[in-house]
Amino acid sequence: MKRKYKTSLLLASFILVLTSSCQDTLNIKPISLISTVSFWTSEDDAKGALSGMYVNLRNSAQGIFMVGDQRSEIYEGGAFGEGTFSLYRNVMTPDNPGHPNWSGFYRTINSANLLLKYVPGISFRSENTKNDVLAQAYTMRAYMYFVMTKTWGDLIIRTEPTESADAEQTLKARSSKEEVFKLIKADLEMALKLFSNNNFASGRNTWSKPGANTLKGDVYLWTAKQMSGGAADFNTALAALNEVTKADVMLLPNFAGLFRMDNKGNKENIMSIRFQDLEATNHFWFMWIINGAVPSTIDQATRDLINPIGGGQGLMVITDLVRKQFTNDDSRKKGSFYEIFTYDKEGKPTFYSTLSMKGIGQTDGGNRRFTSDVLLYRYAEVLLMIAEAKNALGQDPSPEMNIVRRRAYGANFPDHVFVNGSKEANDAAILKERLFELIYEGKRWWDLVRFGKAFDLVPALKDRKGKNDLLLFPIAETVLSQEPLVKQNPGY
Repeated sequence: MKRKYKTSLLLASFILVLTSSCQDTLNIKPISLISTVSFWTSEDDAKGALSGMYVNLRNSAQGIFMVGDQRSEIYEGGAFGEGTFSLYRNVMTPDNPGHPNWSGFYRTINSANLLLKYVPGISFRSENTKNDVLAQAYTMRAYMYFVMTKTWGDLIIRTEPTESADAEQTLKARSSKEEVFKLIKADLEMALKLFSNNNFASGRNTWSKPGANTLKGDVYLWTAKQMSGGAADFNTALAALNEVTKADVMLLPNFAGLFRMDNKGNKENIMSIRFQDLEATNHFWFMWIINGAVPSTIDQATRDLINPIGGGQGLMVITDLVRKQFTNDDSRKKGSFYEIFTYDKEGKPTFYSTLSMKGIGQTDGGNRRFTSDVLLYRYAEVLLMIAEAKNALGQDPSPEMNIVRRRAYGANFPDHVFVNGSKEANDAAILKERLFELIYEGKRWWDLVRFGKAFDLVPALKDRKGKNDLLLFPIAETVLSQEPLVKQNPGY
């Protein structure tokens, strides 16, 4: 059975590579018989393809972080510069190699589409297992389209797998973002009907019913604020998020403990992207420090923390603007980043740089490998989204805000109790709380857009207020060259 599973996974990987070449315009017909005859015949085949879908998600982890976070006010270049990671400058051009294109995201969607096409025709030992596979595929497709439409707006909608080079199948124009959100919401409803229970799989790195409800809450908060969904969508979001609270979730008592390598899949985690040694490493390598930038005048504790450096490059560090907003009595400060200081001969400290503490990875044999899981959703964010929805509906968001703050400030919580105020003041407080809680987790740019504060809070955008076309990314030139029916976003 083990050998058969490995064979199935290899075939799945081959199919995913083969069928993801929808942008290729060469006159070569792919051999699709493997997918229709030789592969999609057993439960093990389906599970192998499901694993392949999550591999494609992992391959997109850095791109998801880039489009969700890097344009915010959090980051700037490190001691040795920024490399191609310059999105925080918000100088957006279609030919910038530092901008992600959507091709990798569509590969994950194609993986989901393959499962949705072929799994219904496969016999499973358990109907619940079969339905859970389909539910994960629907949730994944919804998630990827949600990421993409927030980034590029209108999208090519593909609900069938690309299994040939036929131009009628591969070459399509974009559909409106309204149509995209219609698909996202329909997929989530299908997923929620199909999930057989409200449980998590071991590791919490596959989609689950609580994960789908969390995504649903996120989606409806976005459409409530950005697509004129109003009170109806806020109510839908709140109902979905309240469902998540019924699952096996909790705030861990220690904030820093969330991100320890030996605590992956903890009860605060709702959905993460798994990284394991000898499989792949994540994007936190460019938030560590490069060997050549380590000063000689640091203290021993800092030296012990930094080393071994491994593949650290130090291309992105926190801006003073954001760093100085954290208070020393907030446990999220040390739990999120480490401040490096240099010392003169008299022992006077001077701030030098920062390290991310949310993705330090593992060390052994004198090396560091960045294999921390990438969190997509966790329970603290659910609480903050509940607060956001309640505030929009004229309800008191204090309970959820104070649950999060109580963990953050511990014995100092009485000095930081949240008190209900005006809707505007509450929204500002919730947005700032999300910054403190979710820094480095790929959320900030989308938060700024959803709350309508990108032009107010991102220094590089303050003199361009009103140029709302800038809120979307340009379509990459590589995509335009492969997709002749796709037109560039306005403003680029």
